[in-house]
Amino acid sequence: MKEAKNLVKDKLLNKIKNKTAILGVVGLGYIGLPLAVEKAKAGFKTTGFDTQEKRVHWINEGHNYIKDILDVDLKKVVDEGLLYATSDFSLIKDVDAICICVPTPLDIYQQPDLSYVKNSTETVAKHLHVGMLVVLESTTYPGTTEELLKPILEGESGLKCGKDFFLAFSPERIDPGNLKYKINNTPKVVGGVTPNCTEVATCLYRQVLKSEVHIVSSPKVAEMEKIYENTFRNINIALANEMAILCHRMDIDIWEVIEAAKTKPYGFMPFYPGPGIGGHCIPLDPFYLTWKAREYNYHTRFIELAGEINRNMPGYIVERISKILSKKLKKSLNGAKILLLGVAYKKNIDDLRESPALKVIEKLEEEKAIISYYDPYIQKFIKNEKEYKSLNKLTAEELEEKDIIIIMTDHSAVDYEMIIKNAKIVFDTRNVIKFKNKKIEKL
Repeated sequence: MKEAKNLVKDKLLNKIKNKTAILGVVGLGYIGLPLAVEKAKAGFKTTGFDTQEKRVHWINEGHNYIKDILDVDLKKVVDEGLLYATSDFSLIKDVDAICICVPTPLDIYQQPDLSYVKNSTETVAKHLHVGMLVVLESTTYPGTTEELLKPILEGESGLKCGKDFFLAFSPERIDPGNLKYKINNTPKVVGGVTPNCTEVATCLYRQVLKSEVHIVSSPKVAEMEKIYENTFRNINIALANEMAILCHRMDIDIWEVIEAAKTKPYGFMPFYPGPGIGGHCIPLDPFYLTWKAREYNYHTRFIELAGEINRNMPGYIVERISKILSKKLKKSLNGAKILLLGVAYKKNIDDLRESPALKVIEKLEEEKAIISYYDPYIQKFIKNEKEYKSLNKLTAEELEEKDIIIIMTDHSAVDYEMIIKNAKIVFDTRNVIKFKNKKIEKL
């Protein structure tokens, strides 16, 4: 249904098109900072809002802390005065369009925790003004934009959505460490609360990004689209993991099976097994959907089963390590010297969120194994109030001393030939090593 002519909308569209609109981003983490930099690179004066003072200071000093952003890009937009960071949220009053990019974790009961989104929306609502666009980018369950954000924004301000201000959902699609697809060349999905909202949000992203902007009919569709993307991956990874367990019992190489299946030019898409899934999206997002589905008296059995399989992989990895040590060295986990190669949840990044390596370490230490790790991207981390530090470098002496080496993350900057040469046993959970060797055990 076409909405009546809206002068407020037309004024905002003109400001976006001639790039006089001031843009804002709430949350300057893995999603928010790359988006803020792209907006500034497109020529918009952009203000980044964050509660962490150290982030604010770093950005204003031109110091980059997100590897998916080029240092030179951040420094350039800061030096040119196009990007400014602040913890003073009252400055939202000066912004014409703002994106909310805050975490959406799970609580201790594995239920959605929207406290960051709710708090950010309430803050925006205090400074909401006529002719302002608000876009939520945080991954969430279908209905969040209209059921949570819209009432808060309208109730606090007294303004009418679609008439006085504009509201939309556009899911982030950043893949940390992906060298080919970045924020600027990945298609953007946009769904507004009203046609006017969609038009304004679409116009903004088309001015900022080089990629296609795909319009959907509502925020609910856009919210479900993002959940579906990650649920699709979660389920297919679970299938690959289950096949890996079965193939090991049948003495079949799962990696060879997948390579053979990939030769089919239609009807097959390769997914790979591993020690578990990590990151902020795939392990968490399906729970948002299963939680929301209960409101409609529907039990998402398939999705929950996939989650169960993937969550059990770290336990399976520890079970395999125990059997390998027993079979090859006649040793138990108790007292075994184990070196983990990589603790990041995926290759060539410094992101530890939900990493399966953390669960593997926890389970191994419960069995009294002696754990050390090497990760060129993560020098140290704290878990359960205990600090872990990476080895400074891998040496022949370090490798020879260990009972078993576990390849948890397939970082490129690791000399795997040197590892194989000096290790007693290598358990490769990522198929890094392509040749057969009596020292090597594979997932």
